Amino acid sequence: MLKKRHLVSIGALLLVVMAGSSAIAQVRETIRIVGSSTVFPFATTVAEHFGKSGKYKIPVAESNGTGDGFKLFCGGVGLDTPDIMDASRPITASERAACLAKDVRDIDEIKFGFDGIVVAQAKQGSAFNLTLDQLYRAVAKTVPVNGQLVANPYRNWSDVDASLPKRPIFIFGPASNHGTRDKFVELVMMPACKKVPAIKALAADAAKKLCATVREDGQWVDVTEDYALVMGKLKNDKSAVGIFTFSYLDQNRDKIEAATIDHVAASVASISAGTYAISRPLFIYIKHAHLGKVPGLGDFVREFVSDKASGSDGYFTDKSLVALPTKMLREQQALAKDL
Repeated sequence: MLKKRHLVSIGALLLVVMAGSSAIAQVRETIRIVGSSTVFPFATTVAEHFGKSGKYKIPVAESNGTGDGFKLFCGGVGLDTPDIMDASRPITASERAACLAKDVRDIDEIKFGFDGIVVAQAKQGSAFNLTLDQLYRAVAKTVPVNGQLVANPYRNWSDVDASLPKRPIFIFGPASNHGTRDKFVELVMMPACKKVPAIKALAADAAKKLCATVREDGQWVDVTEDYALVMGKLKNDKSAVGIFTFSYLDQNRDKIEAATIDHVAASVASISAGTYAISRPLFIYIKHAHLGKVPGLGDFVREFVSDKASGSDGYFTDKSLVALPTKMLREQQALAKDL
């Protein structure tokens, strides 16, 4: 009886182990991609080219935003979870911890190009120049006035600085689930905010929270959907501006125009040279445990960073990607090959 019970318990244990690993042991035929709305057009373009080979099914991509995408990506290992995560910023320490908590242990990071963030309005031939400090003071919930931190009192751009137009501050900006919002905070708000003496006097956590919080008085409106919805709003309100990606600006220059930042216009040249202040790298993350389980996953990643896609003359140029320098691209191609 003891031996029989022992054999039963071993069999039950094996069933539990097999059940826990069966999802990833199976084979899913279609690659699943989630994440950044900025990277989404690049992912779908690769998917179309990849599917034309006829060797694999066309991958399925979702536009969830970088923050929400990482929540899905880090939800676990198995065929009911995504294989690839698009991101308009690097993964954070807390997101890595969330992945580990769900046993998502091996994640491959691939950088495939650059993009920029622009402040744009409906095309009207009267774009203006902004400094990072002016933009921070227009957007932040709490700003310094006469050495004191107060609720943002500025209603017009000219209230921020007399050199700016006398027109209402009304901004359509990315919601908090978007990587573009995270990068806007990192590249615009944090650098300007941290120079404020009253902020320097605060504890680090309090300062970080204050610097990252946009105004909530109706002059900043979160955009949770596609940028296309903002275009009509800008057309109807000539004083409004939107926070867009450079790639979106570049494809819609007949409809919108961007402010210069510190007298530098956003362009392929200024972003690749690092002279345009609000620029950023773009990434994809691959769940290593799914390699070999989802047909074509490694080949898809290699296509993503191939010369014909991410190269200086690749098909991503039609989507206004700013290509990596050749040496950096070769390094990313080597990482993809090692998958």
